[in-house]
Amino acid sequence: METIDDVGEFGLIARVQARLPLTSPDTPVPAGDDAALLNAPDGRLAVSTDLLLEGNHFRRDWSSPRDIGHKAAAQNFSDIVAMGGVPTSLLLSMVLPGDLPVAWVEEFAEGVAGECAGLGAIVAGGDMVRGELITISVTVLGTLEGRAPVLRSGARPGDTVAVAGRLGWSAAGLELLLSGEKTGVEAGDGAEQASGGAAQAGPSGSVGSVAVPAEAGSAGSVVVPLESGSAARSVARPGAGPAESAAPQPADYLSAHRRPSPPYAAGPQAARAGATAMLDVSDGLLADLTHLAVASGVAVDVDSALAVTAPGPRLDLVLTGGEDHALVATFAPGAGLPEGWRPIGTVHAGSAAVTVDGKAWDGAVGWSHFGHSE
Repeated sequence: METIDDVGEFGLIARVQARLPLTSPDTPVPAGDDAALLNAPDGRLAVSTDLLLEGNHFRRDWSSPRDIGHKAAAQNFSDIVAMGGVPTSLLLSMVLPGDLPVAWVEEFAEGVAGECAGLGAIVAGGDMVRGELITISVTVLGTLEGRAPVLRSGARPGDTVAVAGRLGWSAAGLELLLSGEKTGVEAGDGAEQASGGAAQAGPSGSVGSVAVPAEAGSAGSVVVPLESGSAARSVARPGAGPAESAAPQPADYLSAHRRPSPPYAAGPQAARAGATAMLDVSDGLLADLTHLAVASGVAVDVDSALAVTAPGPRLDLVLTGGEDHALVATFAPGAGLPEGWRPIGTVHAGSAAVTVDGKAWDGAVGWSHFGHSE
């Protein structure tokens, strides 16, 4: 099997570049020179950066290289759309073991390219160095298309809190992987933390699980965390038509964890509709709403009955699970919500805090990389 050591640094760069989108009308000088040259059509650039570390954000026995490529791009693109912007390009740097198969890196690059394709974004440059653990650094650039940025600090008392996208699906997928249950793919040995958005042990509000048939090719059934009373009801998957409404299956949760699907169009849509504050849900709904509450100097109350969709993940996963990269925003009282957004709570005057049904949440509110879950 051909490895990175076999082809060398520049041979690897050539193989990767052949799989990536490198040019656009706003890239007068693409990757390949000492620096790329990019246009900023409205005179400003929205910029964000993030890291993915093997064993922390992903595991190779749980996710394909293509999945990891999609995820690396998606979690960064989500930060741009959370400002009301549109991603245009990214910089990709990687630390890679020399004995890693070249095919792994090629498939990873194809995943990045696939995520870029839906947005028309390009890869404007990057770097590769040798190291023991796969480490991926992505810096993303975007345009606000002339709009004012939507910040975390604009929420006001009386505003409606709304969400676009899934909540708790990635955490439910992680929980399945950690359980070691078979769902068509072996979860692998060990139960170390694989993701920044950890599935929390059930605080008050969790209500157990139900067994459903596993995917074809796997034995028996798997335990899927569902909300109480959900077994007889159905929910439309995001993007599915009425005829495709169905209860989510284990494979849906696993896919959501391995390859998140941020609602890219919802960010600019919310900005055009006058959203007063917005951010993406990367560490958990309650944790990220706390950032918004602190920045805005307000209190936020989440209505658990509105936050949960049934059938779907348990309440604790919906409120504290991360890495779905849904968007949460606030809108002025009485303002109509854009299509794809649904209300889940209200902003109140008071000290910066987040409550659920008027009470403090009894348990961790989300993921924290240092110390313990928040």
